[in-house]
Amino acid sequence: MLQRIQTIFLAMVVIGMGIFLAFPIWSKVALAGGQSAELTALKLHHQINEVQSNVQPLYYLVGLAILVAGIAAYSILQFKNRVLQSALCAVNSILLTVLMGLVIYFTFYKTAKLFDAELPGKYDIGFYGLVGAMLANVFANRFIRKDERAVQQSKRFR
Repeated sequence: MLQRIQTIFLAMVVIGMGIFLAFPIWSKVALAGGQSAELTALKLHHQINEVQSNVQPLYYLVGLAILVAGIAAYSILQFKNRVLQSALCAVNSILLTVLMGLVIYFTFYKTAKLFDAELPGKYDIGFYGLVGAMLANVFANRFIRKDERAVQQSKRFR
Protein backbone atom coordinates (compact mmCIF):
# COMPACT_ATOMS: atom_id res chain seq x y z
CA MET A 1 0.00 0.00 0.00
CA LEU A 2 1.18 3.48 -0.71
CA GLN A 3 0.52 4.73 2.82
CA ARG A 4 3.30 2.60 4.33
CA ILE A 5 6.27 4.23 6.03
CA GLN A 6 8.72 2.95 3.41
CA THR A 7 6.94 5.06 0.80
CA ILE A 8 7.83 8.16 2.79
CA PHE A 9 11.46 7.07 3.05
CA LEU A 10 11.65 6.28 -0.66
CA ALA A 11 10.16 9.71 -1.42
CA MET A 12 12.86 11.18 0.83
CA VAL A 13 15.47 9.43 -1.36
CA VAL A 14 14.01 11.17 -4.42
CA ILE A 15 13.98 14.53 -2.58
CA GLY A 16 17.55 13.98 -1.35
CA MET A 17 18.72 13.36 -4.91
CA GLY A 18 16.94 16.53 -6.01
CA ILE A 19 18.80 18.47 -3.34
CA PHE A 20 22.05 16.79 -4.41
CA LEU A 21 21.48 17.92 -7.99
CA ALA A 22 20.26 21.43 -7.22
CA PHE A 23 22.76 22.67 -4.62
CA PRO A 24 26.57 22.80 -4.33
CA ILE A 25 28.18 19.75 -2.75
CA TRP A 26 31.51 21.17 -1.57
CA SER A 27 33.33 24.49 -1.70
CA LYS A 28 36.69 25.92 -0.71
CA VAL A 29 38.12 29.44 -0.75
CA ALA A 30 41.83 30.19 -0.39
CA LEU A 31 42.98 32.07 2.69
CA ALA A 32 44.39 34.81 0.46
CA GLY A 33 41.10 34.97 -1.43
CA GLY A 34 42.56 34.57 -4.91
CA GLN A 35 41.34 31.06 -5.60
CA SER A 36 38.15 29.17 -5.06
CA ALA A 37 36.79 25.73 -5.93
CA GLU A 38 33.21 24.51 -5.98
CA LEU A 39 31.93 21.00 -6.61
CA THR A 40 28.38 20.57 -7.87
CA ALA A 41 26.75 17.55 -9.45
CA LEU A 42 27.27 19.13 -12.87
CA LYS A 43 30.82 20.43 -12.66
CA LEU A 44 33.97 21.03 -10.70
CA HIS A 45 34.69 24.75 -10.95
CA HIS A 46 38.16 26.02 -10.03
CA GLN A 47 38.60 29.78 -10.27
CA ILE A 48 42.00 31.44 -10.13
CA ASN A 49 41.86 35.23 -9.64
CA GLU A 50 38.69 36.48 -11.30
CA VAL A 51 40.32 36.09 -14.73
CA GLN A 52 41.14 32.40 -15.13
CA SER A 53 38.65 29.63 -14.61
CA ASN A 54 38.86 25.87 -14.97
CA VAL A 55 35.61 23.90 -15.34
CA GLN A 56 35.53 20.11 -15.42
CA PRO A 57 32.12 18.60 -16.28
CA LEU A 58 30.92 15.72 -14.09
CA TYR A 59 27.94 14.37 -15.98
CA TYR A 60 28.25 10.89 -14.50
CA LEU A 61 27.35 12.29 -11.06
CA VAL A 62 24.15 13.68 -12.59
CA GLY A 63 23.46 10.37 -14.33
CA LEU A 64 23.93 8.36 -11.15
CA ALA A 65 21.76 10.74 -9.12
CA ILE A 66 18.95 10.61 -11.70
CA LEU A 67 19.23 6.81 -11.83
CA VAL A 68 18.98 6.55 -8.03
CA ALA A 69 15.95 8.88 -7.97
CA GLY A 70 14.31 6.92 -10.81
CA ILE A 71 14.84 3.57 -9.10
CA ALA A 72 13.45 4.96 -5.83
CA ALA A 73 10.39 6.38 -7.62
CA TYR A 74 9.82 3.07 -9.42
CA SER A 75 10.27 1.21 -6.14
CA ILE A 76 7.46 3.27 -4.59
CA LEU A 77 5.10 1.90 -7.23
CA GLN A 78 6.16 -1.71 -6.54
CA PHE A 79 4.41 -1.85 -3.16
CA LYS A 80 2.67 -5.14 -4.01
CA ASN A 81 5.95 -6.94 -4.73
CA ARG A 82 8.01 -6.41 -1.59
CA VAL A 83 10.80 -8.74 -2.71
CA LEU A 84 11.38 -6.69 -5.86
CA GLN A 85 11.06 -3.50 -3.82
CA SER A 86 13.73 -4.73 -1.42
CA ALA A 87 16.00 -5.71 -4.33
CA LEU A 88 15.60 -2.26 -5.87
CA CYS A 89 16.55 -0.69 -2.54
CA ALA A 90 19.64 -2.90 -2.44
CA VAL A 91 20.63 -1.74 -5.93
CA ASN A 92 20.03 1.84 -4.80
CA SER A 93 22.31 1.26 -1.81
CA ILE A 94 25.10 0.17 -4.13
CA LEU A 95 24.57 3.15 -6.45
CA LEU A 96 24.44 5.57 -3.52
CA THR A 97 27.68 4.12 -2.16
CA VAL A 98 29.35 4.59 -5.56
CA LEU A 99 28.02 8.16 -5.68
CA MET A 100 29.32 8.88 -2.18
CA GLY A 101 32.68 7.37 -3.10
CA LEU A 102 32.94 9.62 -6.15
CA VAL A 103 32.08 12.70 -4.10
CA ILE A 104 34.66 11.79 -1.45
CA TYR A 105 37.23 11.14 -4.19
CA PHE A 106 36.66 14.55 -5.72
CA THR A 107 36.70 16.40 -2.41
CA PHE A 108 39.76 14.73 -0.90
CA TYR A 109 41.93 13.81 -3.86
CA LYS A 110 41.06 16.13 -6.72
CA THR A 111 39.98 19.47 -5.31
CA ALA A 112 41.52 19.59 -1.86
CA LYS A 113 45.03 19.53 -3.34
CA LEU A 114 44.43 22.29 -5.88
CA PHE A 115 45.47 25.00 -3.42
CA ASP A 116 45.96 25.44 0.34
CA ALA A 117 46.35 21.74 1.13
CA GLU A 118 45.94 22.37 4.86
CA LEU A 119 42.57 24.09 4.35
CA PRO A 120 39.95 21.32 4.01
CA GLY A 121 36.98 23.19 2.52
CA LYS A 122 33.39 22.72 3.61
CA TYR A 123 30.55 20.46 2.65
CA ASP A 124 27.42 22.21 1.46
CA ILE A 125 23.75 21.27 1.42
CA GLY A 126 24.07 19.04 -1.66
CA PHE A 127 26.32 16.66 0.27
CA TYR A 128 23.83 16.47 3.11
CA GLY A 129 21.08 15.69 0.59
CA LEU A 130 23.15 12.68 -0.49
CA VAL A 131 23.70 11.57 3.12
CA GLY A 132 19.97 11.96 3.85
CA ALA A 133 19.10 9.92 0.76
CA MET A 134 21.46 7.14 1.89
CA LEU A 135 19.90 7.03 5.36
CA ALA A 136 16.36 7.14 3.98
CA ASN A 137 17.17 4.25 1.63
CA VAL A 138 18.49 2.15 4.53
CA PHE A 139 15.35 2.82 6.58
CA ALA A 140 13.08 2.11 3.60
CA ASN A 141 14.77 -1.24 3.06
CA ARG A 142 14.47 -2.06 6.75
CA PHE A 143 10.72 -1.37 6.77
CA ILE A 144 10.16 -3.28 3.52
CA ARG A 145 11.85 -6.34 5.03
CA LYS A 146 9.82 -5.89 8.22
CA ASP A 147 6.59 -5.86 6.18
CA GLU A 148 7.67 -8.97 4.29
CA ARG A 149 8.39 -10.81 7.55
CA ALA A 150 4.98 -9.81 8.90
CA VAL A 151 3.26 -11.13 5.76
CA GLN A 152 5.20 -14.39 5.95
CA GLN A 153 4.25 -14.76 9.62
CA SER A 154 0.59 -14.23 8.84
CA LYS A 155 0.75 -16.85 6.05
CA ARG A 156 2.17 -19.38 8.51
CA PHE A 157 -0.71 -18.83 10.91
CA ARG A 158 -3.33 -19.63 8.27
